[in-house]
Amino acid sequence: MRTSTWICVLCSLLLCGCRGEVVVYPPEEEQHGETQLTDALGFYLLNEGNMGSNKATLDYYDFTSATYRRNIYAEANPNVAKELGDVGNDLKIYGGRLYAVINCSNKVEVMDARTCRRIGQIDVPNCRYLRFHGGEGYLTSYAGPVVIKPDYEQLGYVARFDTATLAITGECLVGFQPDELEIAGGKLYVANSGGYMVPNYENTVSVIDLTTFTETKRIPVAVNLHHLRADRHGQLWVSSRGDYYNTPSRLYCIDTQTDQVTDSVDMAVSNFWLDGDSLYCYSTEWSYIDMETKPSHNYCIIDVKSHRPVTDNFITDGTDQKIKTPYGISVHPLTKDIYVTDAKNYVTPGTLWCFSPEGEARWSVRTGDIPAHFAFLYKSGQ
Repeated sequence: MRTSTWICVLCSLLLCGCRGEVVVYPPEEEQHGETQLTDALGFYLLNEGNMGSNKATLDYYDFTSATYRRNIYAEANPNVAKELGDVGNDLKIYGGRLYAVINCSNKVEVMDARTCRRIGQIDVPNCRYLRFHGGEGYLTSYAGPVVIKPDYEQLGYVARFDTATLAITGECLVGFQPDELEIAGGKLYVANSGGYMVPNYENTVSVIDLTTFTETKRIPVAVNLHHLRADRHGQLWVSSRGDYYNTPSRLYCIDTQTDQVTDSVDMAVSNFWLDGDSLYCYSTEWSYIDMETKPSHNYCIIDVKSHRPVTDNFITDGTDQKIKTPYGISVHPLTKDIYVTDAKNYVTPGTLWCFSPEGEARWSVRTGDIPAHFAFLYKSGQ
């Protein structure tokens, strides 16, 4: 460990407070990049923290001052025991509030989007991903305990809540272990993974009528579904993790008018970010056959109109060779800078990389453990 790192650790220990047995580290900040004066004020980055470590943290990058600040939740909420909690799984801004899904702490932490001060929480077991529509929030839940069981019996569900009161107003059963969800054409789509049911994964997308809040159908797609994103052409893009053996990860396209799979893209996709007609994707594939992550990662852009790759590597300066475990991705809505996070070994601080639209590294910064989920903050609200 470098001398400077030891100094940082020592200073943290000297300055930290104590909440029971939980050590609280003070916020830190660094200057990176150039200041930007646009409608986008900055973005939050939720660091998941390894399961069981209670180390989910929240960082913020301020475009107006080019300042990156780590662990800001602890500073804004010094009296909250255990800080954010165990495993940050999703992050969204809606109606001036910041919502952080804390999976294994069975809650959604609700904060003021400008100050990060805690407003309250929504209690939902094994919660996963969020979407909002018409003053209501929708949250997927695995419902049952964290356990690998081929004959898992507990169906997952989507919880609906009032964003004004944070009260749960309804539940709709879907498939097993539902992950990301998306809203398109008055319908709510849910990716059912069956991730706890190895090797009997789920392979469907549930369709929920928003008016009646009932599941109307399930669309067969592929095993172990994960992410969903609707484009402006009436298409829904769905990623499959595969089975980590012989069935590879793939990307699928659903027509939201017919609710039928119309196409697939022959490449692995772990996560993606949609900007206009460009779907920015990366892949990092684990194999149970080799018991290791494949040494190469893909960083591609897919044109959602043509369904064809625009490039097979949007990182053009060789920096991709420095990224060990790509984990999070986003694109600046105005400058089109590309942000990619590196979770490294999952138990130590990660790295956030900023790339120009041309794919050249602008800057990088240390994050919390397993940096994953982005939420952009705007002057005009969101």
